[in-house]
Amino acid sequence: MFVEAIYDRHSAQGAWQYSIPPDASPQTVDWDTYLGSAPKRPWDPLRFFRWRNYIDYGTGIAGDLYVHLLTSLHCITGSKGPTRVYSTGGTRYWKDGRDVPDIQLSIYDYPKTAEHPEFNLTTRSNFEDGGGGNYLVRLVGTEGDLSLGFDSLTVHRNKFPKEPGMSIDNFPKDQKELYIAEYNKLYPQKPELIGPKEFKYSFPKEYKGDRYEHFVNFFNSIRTGAPNVEDATFGLRACGPTQCGNMSYYQKKIVSWDPINMKINGAA
Repeated sequence: MFVEAIYDRHSAQGAWQYSIPPDASPQTVDWDTYLGSAPKRPWDPLRFFRWRNYIDYGTGIAGDLYVHLLTSLHCITGSKGPTRVYSTGGTRYWKDGRDVPDIQLSIYDYPKTAEHPEFNLTTRSNFEDGGGGNYLVRLVGTEGDLSLGFDSLTVHRNKFPKEPGMSIDNFPKDQKELYIAEYNKLYPQKPELIGPKEFKYSFPKEYKGDRYEHFVNFFNSIRTGAPNVEDATFGLRACGPTQCGNMSYYQKKIVSWDPINMKINGAA
């Protein structure tokens, strides 16, 4: 199985260019408390109000956006996480002093388990021209593909063929006919799938959204002691690989992750 997760953002706010209040100053902001254990530096309103743009205070695209994509994937597949992560990208457009990339691409290697085969996940985020904030998780498997958007789900039935296909246009006629005959014996034609090849579901207007469901589940866990759907362990298994992605980006190397013990192993 191959999984592609795309998160395109386009607007100024989508690039974390948050508006700065005109009265922002050391007199109206507790700058020292804000810095905490981060490196000490003179007052900088950009670093306070646009903190996501700086690795000293945030986790960039990977920690802010990819963690949601991994959460979705782990819920769907039951996976505990990847074993290797590689990231690349750069600051291609927002030359505003930020030190996190505005384009980041990552590849995650997921191991084979008793529940699912090994597969790869790729994530892509683009703060330059993403078309206004698109979000898509697409799972491609041997039986078809499934796409999840903000408010819809689409399934395509498209079984992967086992036959390798033919490239015989330059064969002489007698050789071509012989090859086709042998090919048809090895790979006999099968009937087409019965039923619709596409299914699309859109969430009803009265649906309150996933945030509402998360809050209800969380509050219910507190009140009754029932298990939380996404507990702290689940959260770390989604966040850990994204931090491996940041390490990979800044250190320019593949990083290994232990999804069972939830530990970074270093270079792969």
